[in-house]
Amino acid sequence: MTSAPLPRILRRRGEPEYPTFLELFFDLVYIFMFSRLAASLAADLTIRGALQTAVLLLAAWWVWVLTAWLTDLFNPRLPIIQATVLLVMLGTLLMAIATPYAFGRYGWLFVAAYFGIHLVRDAVLIPGTRVNRPIQARSIRVFFWFGVTVAPWVAGVFVDETARLALWSLAVAVDLGSARFGWPTPRLGRTELASQIFTGVHLSERHRAIFIVALGELILSTGMGLAGSGFTTGQVATSAVAFVSAVLLFQLYFQRVQRILAPPSVATVERVRPGTSTSYSHLVMVAGVVVVSASTLTVIDQPSGRAPVELMAAILGGPALFLLGSVLFDAVVTGRMLWSRVLAIVVLGALMAPATFLLPPLAALVLANLVLLLTLVGEGLAARDRRRALAAAPSL
Repeated sequence: MTSAPLPRILRRRGEPEYPTFLELFFDLVYIFMFSRLAASLAADLTIRGALQTAVLLLAAWWVWVLTAWLTDLFNPRLPIIQATVLLVMLGTLLMAIATPYAFGRYGWLFVAAYFGIHLVRDAVLIPGTRVNRPIQARSIRVFFWFGVTVAPWVAGVFVDETARLALWSLAVAVDLGSARFGWPTPRLGRTELASQIFTGVHLSERHRAIFIVALGELILSTGMGLAGSGFTTGQVATSAVAFVSAVLLFQLYFQRVQRILAPPSVATVERVRPGTSTSYSHLVMVAGVVVVSASTLTVIDQPSGRAPVELMAAILGGPALFLLGSVLFDAVVTGRMLWSRVLAIVVLGALMAPATFLLPPLAALVLANLVLLLTLVGEGLAARDRRRALAAAPSL
């Protein structure tokens, strides 16, 4: 018995696993997307505003994840795949344009772009894999579940803001949750996550690239916020502190990634633990950066005075979200808990004590950076001590 032939559309074994220039070009649209999300959150720092931003971020992230998986499984050098990526990029741009008004008059544009992206992708992949039924079934399962969620997405367009938030929250939860369980579909079963073709190196590089894009948005928002200000001492100082925030987040991310994703482990760990888990943990980290960006925009406008509760929650919650995502990522890859960052999250939570609200917003931003700095230095010293201990240990 012979196995079904592999369609030409699939990525071949032995091909370069690093992202193509087109994939990196595609990521650029997410600078705009993240900036729109951060600005929307900064304009409405309430629980409702945070929930609305979270729903829109989840939808935007899901488009990015499916595109990363698309170019991981399918040959990104084929013209048909390249055209698909460019059309997805255009749809993402339309989603970003609609983002500040998605819970208002432009909800229809956000939903139309979101589903247009999925229709274009599946219109290419389902016919393109017809010679290999198991692989085609994977795309059909994804398409089936988007058919399930189209009802709450579309219904949300025609109801008020509160009902729209409830319907869209349900829809995006099903979108992400169905993937975690392999898109179980009547008569087609589900996709076994262990059998998914994730190439390890490629997916790792895609995750690193999107995190860099998120940091790029933080720097962009900081620069735009300062450029539109009066260049007072407080505003200039806030921008400097925000730049330090970006540097600390960069160092905390890549310092840890370089230690746990050495070349041998990249090719094995992410194949064993498929891309859904690492993608979700990176989502939490990127969400943290978006919240940091939103709080920075707000503090540039109001660096002094007493910080309101919602602003303090954003200033401390952004770094805490990033640290939480890095803890989850570490747990997925190594199976261990990164206790230094768990402690940092606890410290950031403790800073929400009532006495902290007497501080001006800029001072709170400095405190959050101090926690990140101490975490970075502590982990660096611990790693150095481990290296010395290993070097001093007698060889067997």
